[in-house]
Amino acid sequence: MAQSKNSVRRLVQGNEASMLGALYAGCNFFAGYPITPSTEIAEGMARMLPKKGGRFIQMEDEIGSMGAIIGASAAGAKTMTATSGPGFSLMQENIGYAYITEVPCVVVNVQRGGPSTGLPTKIGQQDTMQARWGTHGDYTAISVAPASVRECFEQTVKAFNFSERFRTPVTVLSDEVLGHMREVITLPEEGEIEIINREKPDVPAEWYHHFEATPNLVSPMAGFGEGYRFHMTGLVHDPEGFPTADTNEIRKKLSKLRNKIVRFSDELVQLETTMMDDANIAVVAYGTAARAAQQAVLMARDKRIRAGLIRPITIWPFADDQIRALLKGIKTVLVVELNMGQIVHEVDRLAHRHCKVESLNRFDGEVLDPVEIFKRILEVK
Repeated sequence: MAQSKNSVRRLVQGNEASMLGALYAGCNFFAGYPITPSTEIAEGMARMLPKKGGRFIQMEDEIGSMGAIIGASAAGAKTMTATSGPGFSLMQENIGYAYITEVPCVVVNVQRGGPSTGLPTKIGQQDTMQARWGTHGDYTAISVAPASVRECFEQTVKAFNFSERFRTPVTVLSDEVLGHMREVITLPEEGEIEIINREKPDVPAEWYHHFEATPNLVSPMAGFGEGYRFHMTGLVHDPEGFPTADTNEIRKKLSKLRNKIVRFSDELVQLETTMMDDANIAVVAYGTAARAAQQAVLMARDKRIRAGLIRPITIWPFADDQIRALLKGIKTVLVVELNMGQIVHEVDRLAHRHCKVESLNRFDGEVLDPVEIFKRILEVK
């Protein structure tokens, strides 16, 4: 993140950083329902949005929260909600509606452990696959996973940029520990980070098609009340937004939802590596788990074990080409996750039997210790 001499250094909590990132990106509407461990985001928005001319509303539940941010975005606002496991589950049907109507919005999921009420005050990375496959039907998801308080700010800004650029919902996969830890970060001044806003139509109202096919597959988006007439429905629809049973139109619409992201995945994929140049053991980890994994890699290097770290920051779409290239020449891959094993299946698919894939999983609500990971490296090397 670029810094100027006037940038402000502050001790900031992870959830607060996500809130500040949303404001920096231009979020002017937040709807949510309090749920541990994400509540500080809603509290911050309740304080800050009215001061900036925005709107905060506490809804009756997460179903209503998701519906509210979709409606506000369709009217031209930049919108966000924040939640955790059970709330994220409740949002899924409306998230699907946002996919098919191509409405940009951001969901911050501060993950916790276990299904159902689970472990409200404990860490987990157990919603990773839900961020990709949570709602029904065919679509392609975008999701990012910060690993520091600074990245909670930066990746929330990125989530808004991705959402506006591609007219789609975007999920930020934070977690309980990351949301509640505090670190000193430098807050950028206005203009230091690029902010992307949705493309608006530049044609007369009678020529406007809300879902038209364009060269980059992202249709210009007018807001309700801006003088353009269009229809929105959760049914598969034609370029004007009206339901269709035409098989050609159906294929075009569903292919568009996928291809507008897949074709431009280079704009989305973020990947960080540590000491991978000469590694023969690769550790793959993301989010909070990657913090411990990085220390474990340094411990292995102290013992002259050639370990390296691959950290996906963009989780979806997965960094297929980049990770496949990094695994060439690798003897063993150790996938470290705070769940029973989710992206390990993606890594195994990319390794394609060229190297051994092992896993280390913790799902009891406690963080992984670097020593645990180091010991596992010794076992699989």
